[in-house]
Amino acid sequence: MREYAHNIHERADAKERGSHKARLQHPDIDLAKCIGCGTCIKACPEDGVLSLLHGQAVIVHGARCVGHGLCATACPTGAIALTLGDLSDRRDLPAMAEDLEVVGVPGLFLAGELGGFALVRTAVTQGIAAADVVVKKIQESKNEPDRGNDTSDGPSSGQGASDSDEPFELLIVGSGPGGLACSLRAKERELNFVTIEQEEKIGGTVASYPRRKMVMTQPVVLPLHGKLPHLTYQKEDLIEIWESAASANDLPIRTGVRLVDLKRDDHGVFLADTSQGVIRAQNVCLALGRRGTPRKLGVSGEDLPKVAYSLIDAESYQGRRILVVGGGDSAIEAAVGLSEQPGNEVTLSYRKKNFFRLKAKNEKRIQKSLHEGRLRALFESEVLAVQPDQVRLRVGRGDQSTETVLPNDEIFVFAGGIPPFALLEKAGVSFDPKDRPAPAEMVDKGAGLLAALSMVMVGAAVMMGWAFWFRHYYGLDVAVRPSSSLHHLLRPVGPVGLLCAVLACGLFIWNLAYLVRRSRRWGSWLPGTLQFWMGSHIFTGLFGFLCVLIHAGFSARDTVGGHALLALTVVVITGTIGRYLYAFVPRAANGREVDLEDLRVQLASMSAEWDRDGRGFGMVVHKHVDDLITASRWRPSLPARIWAIAIGQLRLRRSLMHLWSQGRKEDIPTDELRHILTLAKKAYRLTLLVTHYEEIRAMLSSWRYIHRWLALLMVLLAVIHIVTAMRYANIDWHILAFWEGSKP
Repeated sequence: MREYAHNIHERADAKERGSHKARLQHPDIDLAKCIGCGTCIKACPEDGVLSLLHGQAVIVHGARCVGHGLCATACPTGAIALTLGDLSDRRDLPAMAEDLEVVGVPGLFLAGELGGFALVRTAVTQGIAAADVVVKKIQESKNEPDRGNDTSDGPSSGQGASDSDEPFELLIVGSGPGGLACSLRAKERELNFVTIEQEEKIGGTVASYPRRKMVMTQPVVLPLHGKLPHLTYQKEDLIEIWESAASANDLPIRTGVRLVDLKRDDHGVFLADTSQGVIRAQNVCLALGRRGTPRKLGVSGEDLPKVAYSLIDAESYQGRRILVVGGGDSAIEAAVGLSEQPGNEVTLSYRKKNFFRLKAKNEKRIQKSLHEGRLRALFESEVLAVQPDQVRLRVGRGDQSTETVLPNDEIFVFAGGIPPFALLEKAGVSFDPKDRPAPAEMVDKGAGLLAALSMVMVGAAVMMGWAFWFRHYYGLDVAVRPSSSLHHLLRPVGPVGLLCAVLACGLFIWNLAYLVRRSRRWGSWLPGTLQFWMGSHIFTGLFGFLCVLIHAGFSARDTVGGHALLALTVVVITGTIGRYLYAFVPRAANGREVDLEDLRVQLASMSAEWDRDGRGFGMVVHKHVDDLITASRWRPSLPARIWAIAIGQLRLRRSLMHLWSQGRKEDIPTDELRHILTLAKKAYRLTLLVTHYEEIRAMLSSWRYIHRWLALLMVLLAVIHIVTAMRYANIDWHILAFWEGSKP
């Protein structure tokens, strides 16, 4: 209960700070499928993006999501899909098709950050895909066989053509993760291509990161190089890997070449105007990134040598008076890194009143540094002028703002960058939302259990047919069955019964492997997705139960085997009911929580309207409702919850009577007064529904507890039953001898 209360407070705080909305990518959660297992939260490498609220996953700090997609991969019921959200008003994203080709500009491709995805893995995937599409287009136009399988000695990457000769088949702009992956794939597919990079070294945006910065990549596969297996790499290690791959494969990368303009001639060939001349190409892949040119402050003195727009090595600045401008992750990392160097006096200037959209790690680091006094922050401040030994700032807003002069030796500006949108628009790239293809419709693919349940239904139908066919035997009393001619075939230790028993044991071993697959420590040993293992867990449990029924002859005797069958029956029942309740009940509770938030918004809106009249009664009512909700929501035990419900009803009546009297004294119109008190009553009643729901959650926890321990009991009884049967039962060994190819 304390954890849920904390999550609600964290979610409300995220909404207030604006960090609840994702910048681009974010997980879309289907509450009809979410069973509240928390696997997505454990899988997410970014702290605070997801959390559990009333038994289901919710987005808390959506701005921290960078699109890893690990939550969607880990979800065992397929309840999460990664989406870009509503982009209808976004004019900073280009219009491009699913194959990364720009709408209306055939042959022009975008990869990496320009498309809205900042993840290294996504950039690598898109770079590879762009090269593959170019190969496909060329093959279709020339009707050639698949490149990469051609063993002829044709021209290789960047060879056999010059800028003044035949145009290159592909020009790649940028050597970051997207551009490098595209280059490696182009080399692998034997394209005639060239890559240009405006910096002197490859690496793109990653190369400009501070020294020893950890870069999240996820395991990716680079063409012609192999797999990068780790989740994180230091910047230097990652750049070294990329340089090694480029050198080993002799990639035609021209560094220090800046793209100035891009247009087409009358024959449809791209003319790339660069700082070292014109490059002609049939296709172009732009992997430029979104940062572009650093955004400047536009104040006097900004051209002084002490002003910089990036920080590579914080250790080279010691004993300096430093101002860091900005409030994003880059600014925070720079400010904290500089504050840790001896003798530095670091001040952080941020134009907003608080930090938001920070990674959880950076938020903890900056708060710790501020608390320890290693740096100070000036919120709602802006730089007015830069002078050789000082800097002037305005702190505060409106009439309460003041000017401050800080002694200063160095200034680092992290105000973002100006994306190369002007260059892209001249090349024909549209940023109009109307030109973007309609996003793929989110299709309900179910919980991923349809195949498993369908197979179980087929098995159940076969079992019912089997039972009906041999109904004369199974209808006999257990003591009379040995006299039947079918007893030798259908008895538990006969060929059919023993075969079903062995099959059931194999199914149960597979069933328990699901627990191993869910383990973060051992799960990597087993291939396949969690969704597959979840489905197989349900199938093996139910189908194994059917096999055991046939093995037992549809009867549970007063033996160890009979007790194991009873335990298995309870396990199947608790698992089936629990699966249904976990999928259905949380959705209803989250719906009530949403309704409750809507009511509180209505109360706040009405109270604000009254407060404009100077009465202030709305805030009084709002506070009473919040106090009632806080007092009755979180209770540690069932008796305490029941007591809270009873006492809460008395408090509600007393509060409503008090508010009615106070409202009448303040001459609040009767209709308005009655309306707001009705809303207050509804809000409190919804709170009670949520409180009752928490009791259901406690019951479900007990249900799962019973399910697990009965499963363990069933396994132990089954083991004892097998050992006993092997020692004492009159087993028909002919079937085993048939398997082994010899008689016992």
